Amino acid sequence: MQLPSAFKAKYQQLLGEEAPAFLTALSNEESVSGFRVNPLKNGLPQETISKAEGKVPYVPTGYYGQVNGKSLDHVTGWIYSQEPSAMYVGEVVDPQPGEKVLDLCAAPGGKSTHLISLMKDQGLLVANEIFRKRAQVLAENLERWGTRHTVVTNESPEELEKQFPHFFDRILIDAPCSGEGMFRKEPAGIEYWNPDYPAECANRQRKIIASAIKMLKPGGILVYSTCTFAPEEDEQNASWILKNYLEMRMEEIKAYPGMDRGRPEWADGNPELTKAIRLFPHHLKGEGHFISKFRYGSALAVDGSKRKERKKKKQQNKYGLSREQQLLFNDFRQKVIPNYQPNKLLLFGDQLYDLPAGISEIDNLNILRPGLHLGTFKKRRFEPSLALALALKPEDTQKSLEVNKEQWRQYVHGDTFTIKDQLPNGWYLLICDNHPCGFGKLVQGTVKNFYPKGLRF
Repeated sequence: MQLPSAFKAKYQQLLGEEAPAFLTALSNEESVSGFRVNPLKNGLPQETISKAEGKVPYVPTGYYGQVNGKSLDHVTGWIYSQEPSAMYVGEVVDPQPGEKVLDLCAAPGGKSTHLISLMKDQGLLVANEIFRKRAQVLAENLERWGTRHTVVTNESPEELEKQFPHFFDRILIDAPCSGEGMFRKEPAGIEYWNPDYPAECANRQRKIIASAIKMLKPGGILVYSTCTFAPEEDEQNASWILKNYLEMRMEEIKAYPGMDRGRPEWADGNPELTKAIRLFPHHLKGEGHFISKFRYGSALAVDGSKRKERKKKKQQNKYGLSREQQLLFNDFRQKVIPNYQPNKLLLFGDQLYDLPAGISEIDNLNILRPGLHLGTFKKRRFEPSLALALALKPEDTQKSLEVNKEQWRQYVHGDTFTIKDQLPNGWYLLICDNHPCGFGKLVQGTVKNFYPKGLRF
């Protein structure tokens, strides 16, 4: 891989004696792949783990190795393919069950899935992405992960700050950046790089940071990370936070073997910057990352309950179900998942969602997924969603059907299949090797296929 001459000159000056090893690792060595296992699921994905190349030492659920995107483990959300250095960000955020957490620049979803796992899917995670197509990918990845307490928004940080003043216990900004740390994984990023690009990114990042701080509770945690080596976007932005927000204090991040400390000499010399972490590919088995952690230390009591609203006429019972729809869903729930207790049912068109506790209204937000997608209302019937199936454990239903690998392959291909057992007609949660993988409707011994057409393979 050919690195830009200006890039090489910049890091030869910054790194000195380290520069040859750094540039060799970046241009001549292969990128490192990894995956995390999903602790929300009912066991370990042994098939994928058996092919792993070892554990990631700083992430309890992390492994080195490639992932088969069409495997049962991946398709049912038991694993997530993620570069090992990026995994450490979620560990640094360290969200706790029951907290309100914001992942502000969340697509494609690696860090969001990590955060909700650490939260044990308890509390509220708002996963936001400003670009619509990327937000859709984010929503799909979170649905596959099986989370019930995540809302996916498609907003600018400026709009979110109006809706969530001093609302979140923890906020992650994995900022859009110049991407220098991903050059060997995504060489196309080199084409966008020029000597002025990091400074341009830094200016955009500061606007995002300013919005995020307005949404942070007193005593809350802000983690600012990038996948670039550029001091303009890393130490210099961390220094900017300390200078412009006196209530923000840096917290020291644990450095595992191979991790470097932040470099104050690349900013204003503030020794606090050594509390940040740098991950270099010539020191650590992974790509490039920078991670810094701040606590909003103001003792000022702030009421975050009142939100600024866009001028918009509210519609009464906008998201309510009709009596017929309520009966249809209740009938499905009682027969298939009788112990499932929704928090708040919302109807988007003909799509039914369960809005998690902790977020009271959504009228003023561009939302892609207002919680768990339960299913779709069709003419005189309710069809459960794939998202609901992937959020369930086998013991959560009293109507399940064990399928073998060949039947599962037929299912994800969109085909019907027959069973030998004499079972009553109706909806069944399909389970393959302890993996809930979707719903099928049994009609006279034939399992009708409801696997989404866009996901079939």
